Amino acid sequence: MNRTEFGNTCMGIEFGSTNIKAVLIGENNEVLASGSHRWVSHVEDGYFSYTLDEIREGLRDAYHNLKEDVKNRYGVVLKTIGCIGISAMMHGYIALDDKDQLLVPFRTWQNTTTETAARELSELFAFNIPERWSIAHLYQAILNQEPHVGSVAKITTLAGYVHYMLTGKHVLGIGDASGMFPVDDTTLYYEQKKLERFREKIASYGYAWEIMEILPAVLPAGEEAGLLSEEGAGLLDPEGDLTAGIRFCPPEGDAGTGMTATNAVRVNTGNVSAGTSIFSMIVLEKPLKDYYREIDMVATPVGKPVAMVHCNNCTNDMNAWAAVLSEFLETAGPGNDTASNAPDPGRVYETIYRKAAEGDFDCGGTVICNYIAGEPVTGMATGFPLVHRDPEKEFKLANLCRAFLYSAMTSLKIGMDVLKNEDIRIDRLIGHGGLFKNGTVALEFLASALRTQVCAMDTAEVGGPYGMALLAKYCLQKRAGDTLEAFLDEQVFGNVQITKCEPSEEAAAGIDAYTENFKALLERIRGWRKTC
Repeated sequence: MNRTEFGNTCMGIEFGSTNIKAVLIGENNEVLASGSHRWVSHVEDGYFSYTLDEIREGLRDAYHNLKEDVKNRYGVVLKTIGCIGISAMMHGYIALDDKDQLLVPFRTWQNTTTETAARELSELFAFNIPERWSIAHLYQAILNQEPHVGSVAKITTLAGYVHYMLTGKHVLGIGDASGMFPVDDTTLYYEQKKLERFREKIASYGYAWEIMEILPAVLPAGEEAGLLSEEGAGLLDPEGDLTAGIRFCPPEGDAGTGMTATNAVRVNTGNVSAGTSIFSMIVLEKPLKDYYREIDMVATPVGKPVAMVHCNNCTNDMNAWAAVLSEFLETAGPGNDTASNAPDPGRVYETIYRKAAEGDFDCGGTVICNYIAGEPVTGMATGFPLVHRDPEKEFKLANLCRAFLYSAMTSLKIGMDVLKNEDIRIDRLIGHGGLFKNGTVALEFLASALRTQVCAMDTAEVGGPYGMALLAKYCLQKRAGDTLEAFLDEQVFGNVQITKCEPSEEAAAGIDAYTENFKALLERIRGWRKTC
């Protein structure tokens, strides 16, 4: 490619829990270059958080690494891009004053500190408000009488904040906005009646701001959401090569980019994203008849209603076990020469998955609570990682490994089982994310757990940043009448290879038995806590 051809490219940058990834795609939606930056949350003032310096540094580093990849591959310095999109972990709470100063440390989706607010708002709206939603964080701060609330001028998500830094526009894509406050699938904006109920609910506190004034404006996919400012260009590329004026599409949440990256935005399709957290997104023909604590109602990037089951815990506990097993192998190496016998982490995971396939269907009485953090779907306020085994049954590696994978998806199964109360059809369910690496083992387990076909695409591993780049591409070339669904079907995924896994009745029965043991273990944990 030459320098001028990069004006037709699109870039997605996604802030995940452990990685910030940037992907640049070309005219045929192929990945041209990528870059990433590792980071990890910390606890600040009792909340899981990332600092603003970490956000800025990670943004610059991920872009710099992509820029270097472009230079190494094509021999040119990246100076322009057709359209850029920012995505990030949904939900959470970033509160700014009228000078755009952060009022309290960023509170991420991982925090389970808003139980009272979430319960009261759910009752007020007759609509499930999860603990991680932005409105729950704001209302909990009000209930706590936190001094900063009176100075709030804007609240937003991580994607919205980064977009604001780069463009000066206080906006969100409708998918991400639907994790801040309930949205209306007909008006494609926040639900007016619920806004009014919230205003009445907090009227006695006497704040100078109105809720509509501080929430970001809502935009569906395909709309232009601002241009890269001079300040934004300097922030993104301190070397000064990137030009200002580049178009931006609406910033989105990682749920929306996952749906896009797996072509799961049509009605009756869905996807399961599984990494640090695990969540399913099922696109509905119409909103649910009732509301459930386990089910979030959110939206696709174009505003269609989505039933979402979001679980805070997925692979983190298994990752910790993999690290311990790696340390064991390293320590037990020939002659204890640890410097030369460090095992390949990839082989450790390959072994876990291979042995898991050999385990008993019900894990032989071995059950793992994988909760590093609290889990609202099952009503667990804090983490409590634990391995429990039946002393009357054989404890073996294959069952332990199978329990690692089962525990990563059991909370999702518990939430998805609630949807059996509704008349919902799922034509296709796509799995993507770190849990589904190492062959089809985890896909097969999930298919049996949910008793439905689960598929994987050969493009799904690029994940959220690729989905965000596709949303930028849709914004760049959208014509009147074009739909996101048709764009993805016809221009992106027409020739993608799909791996399909069907449920096994034996495995499904085993996972059902494991799930009952899992629930019983949670009850024991609750009992232990009461006596401590």
